[in-house]
Amino acid sequence: MEISQKLTQLLPHWAEHNEAHAKSYADWAKQAQDAGLTEVARSIGEAVALIEDANGALERAKAALESTT
Repeated sequence: MEISQKLTQLLPHWAEHNEAHAKSYADWAKQAQDAGLTEVARSIGEAVALIEDANGALERAKAALESTT
């Protein structure tokens, strides 16, 4: 399988996988906040934001790949 074909499959898979983790992290951040663990919740929230940034990069990679095929 050609690398572009493989990446066409992998990029959406990675983004979906990241989204699932981000949802879980956000749920844990809320639980931490509710427990008074403000700094912990903030840090987990930062991790969620980083995942969202990563998914943006994956989406840009997917768009770039689509423009070359």
